[in-house]
Amino acid sequence: MLFTDRADAGQRLAGSLRHLQGEEPVVLGLPRGGVPVAFQVARALRAPLDVIVVRKLGVPYQRELGFGAIGEGGVRVISDDIVRRGRLDEADLASVEHAEAAELTRQAERFRAGRPRLDLAGRTAVVVDDGIATGATAAAACEVVRAHGAARVVLAVPVAPPDAAERLRGAADEFVCLSTPFSFSAVGEWYQDFSQTPDDEVVALLARASAGPGPTAGAPEGADPETDIAEEVAIDAAGFRLTGDLTVPAGAGAVVMFAHGSGSSRHSPRNRLVAAALNEAGLGTLLFDLLTPAEEANRANVFDIETLAGRLTDATGWLRGRFAGPVGYFGASTGAAAALRAAAAPDADIGAVVSRGGRPDLAGPLLPGVRAPTLLIVGGNDPLVLDLNREAEAALRAETRLEIVPGATHLFEESGALQQVAELARDWFVGHLVPSA
Repeated sequence: MLFTDRADAGQRLAGSLRHLQGEEPVVLGLPRGGVPVAFQVARALRAPLDVIVVRKLGVPYQRELGFGAIGEGGVRVISDDIVRRGRLDEADLASVEHAEAAELTRQAERFRAGRPRLDLAGRTAVVVDDGIATGATAAAACEVVRAHGAARVVLAVPVAPPDAAERLRGAADEFVCLSTPFSFSAVGEWYQDFSQTPDDEVVALLARASAGPGPTAGAPEGADPETDIAEEVAIDAAGFRLTGDLTVPAGAGAVVMFAHGSGSSRHSPRNRLVAAALNEAGLGTLLFDLLTPAEEANRANVFDIETLAGRLTDATGWLRGRFAGPVGYFGASTGAAAALRAAAAPDADIGAVVSRGGRPDLAGPLLPGVRAPTLLIVGGNDPLVLDLNREAEAALRAETRLEIVPGATHLFEESGALQQVAELARDWFVGHLVPSA
């Protein structure tokens, strides 16, 4: 079983956990990669989400061999057998535990941003990770959760090797795993997109979840404008069925459409982090795939800017049939070129455009025709794309600003970089799409 990314894995995993809804569970993601998976599970179960921060205690002269683990609240899980066989004395134990405790505290404070740890006493706790390699951390997490008072522990992962899966069945009251392939060498090989999950994404997802489980997908067309809408939609674009995720907070004054770039999809954690920031600011978002799965198989299609822009224009017409407010475009990589080309059409009425690490040069001579205020965001350590955006800034005739995120590379994977992108995009769209702002 191959997963598109962690969001896709979480949605599929949630389908195997719906029997837990009646138990009012608490969902706990193992940071960092387990949190995007856990977010989807918590959303589907309409359950609270938290992190379970666990630090493995490694034998000083053989760090990969764990003699125990620690968790928040002073929880210690120690293997007396390994301590004895490793001939570890109290000084060894104290030294390792002191260092790991400091990192545990730092991570917990960073991820929760001041929110208290959820109380697990008497609850069903669902521990979620993006996959299992050896299973040592997951097993330790289950023990820590039980020590925190959970009445029932469920361990849920998308993929694990058969031997680790068998061992973990005894670590929890229930073990749910979607795939246990025999030809297993690493978790990442079972994901099309297994890019690193930055701290900022963990923080954003936990903050979003803390506001409540959110609306149930599938809100009916024509729903009350004072009610949140979150639904998977099918968009007809020139006879092609494009799938998207439409989120419109109650009272939203504008919707931002996302045009992703090469090698990405509507499930991209980078785009979803930005979308979450826009939703929290009261803006609607539409994340959708400009190409069908069959078309995406041919890499040349992701550089067919004319086709991508045409699909985006058709999708904009579909959205305007459902939403009367202003529309903005957020484009990444080649998707940014499609957004600019679509915004340059004579009859386009686009309120604002934001390009993240974009290729505006691919929109070519149409750039002067863009009338929408345009924000170009580029990483300071992405020199080629930075030069292309400087040239585009000179060619654009509408209100234009170039923002450089210091130290960031093309995918903005550095700590804090993607959060800066989200904040810049949020402020640009709010300032140009919402008159009252």
